[in-house]
Amino acid sequence: MPSKLFSSISMRDLILSNRVVVAPMCQYSAQDGNAQDWHLMHLGQLCTGGPGLVIAEATGVSPAARITPQCLGLYSDANEAAIKRVIDFCWQHGTGQIGVQLAHAGRKASTGAPSSGRQAIGPDEADGWQTVAPSAVPYDVDWNVPLALNDAGLAEVKGQFVAAAQRAARAGYAVAEVHAAHGYLLHQFLSPIANQRNDGYGGDLDGRMRFPLEVFAAVRAVWPGDRPLGIRVSATDWVDGGWTVEETIAFARELDAMDCDFIDVSSGGMDPRQDIPLGPGYQVHLAEQVGKEVRMPTMAVGMITTGRQAEDIVAQGRADMVALARGMLFDPHWTWRAAEELGVEIPYPPQYARSRPSAWPQAFTSAAAAK
Repeated sequence: MPSKLFSSISMRDLILSNRVVVAPMCQYSAQDGNAQDWHLMHLGQLCTGGPGLVIAEATGVSPAARITPQCLGLYSDANEAAIKRVIDFCWQHGTGQIGVQLAHAGRKASTGAPSSGRQAIGPDEADGWQTVAPSAVPYDVDWNVPLALNDAGLAEVKGQFVAAAQRAARAGYAVAEVHAAHGYLLHQFLSPIANQRNDGYGGDLDGRMRFPLEVFAAVRAVWPGDRPLGIRVSATDWVDGGWTVEETIAFARELDAMDCDFIDVSSGGMDPRQDIPLGPGYQVHLAEQVGKEVRMPTMAVGMITTGRQAEDIVAQGRADMVALARGMLFDPHWTWRAAEELGVEIPYPPQYARSRPSAWPQAFTSAAAAK
């Protein structure tokens, strides 16, 4: 039976050659939001490794939207030129598509990178800035108290998403994903844990969905009509009183009606009290639940590690695509390995063609026997 994982999928005018996606992964290696040689190497090797789509890391729509001072941004001409160099390299040498994740960290911004302990950096400290959020509620003790966005602030953030999307399109990204997950700004508006407003952007579900939906609509209006625009969501906060799967489904239905092209279903990140039942494919059931209620393709992510596991998820209709993060960092050629595992031939860069196990079985058989 032909592999479903290695079948193509179409979104607008774009055709992905397979349903393997590299999930966005922060690299904390930018300077003033500008991509560096590290990003050229990182994204270049991922794009040559066979996935249908590589989504670059969370990219701040303004300097204050970044998680850390070392995160990518798309808010200046220098940012745009730096990432265009990387994108051009990926198009020249890669075998799949490349996309961007447009993000605003909200109250989880202005922090150090994980290697330095991910501590909050105060607005008066070097490299720190004033954070913003739906309400003046910090993420955790010892974190910065954010400034609650007023109407002017909401309009400014929306405009920043629009400008970043325009820059992303000019730079050559084929796909865009709006980041509304993992406790960042748009997710903060959705969750009653972070959103304690009593105006039209808070309160009931309709109020809490309002700003994220406005941002999505504004980005859709400027994103090229032939290129897919999707969204990443956290389907649950894993905390009592937080955002729920049922609310995610309601949100997804609204997005479906707005011609959202795909929904990338993750979870968590809103509250340090979260209790996540980690295990193989622990978020797949969330994508499956959402997928039953919408027309747009779904993406499952979270501890998907083998080709057979990924194949089963797609073949059983639990999700339309699968995304890997840490697994791709460990093995940028995971897609090649999955194809070999499933007995599928996929294109290799010509420089690496002789590494295909099926083309050189003596070497790989000998290596296996030596173990």
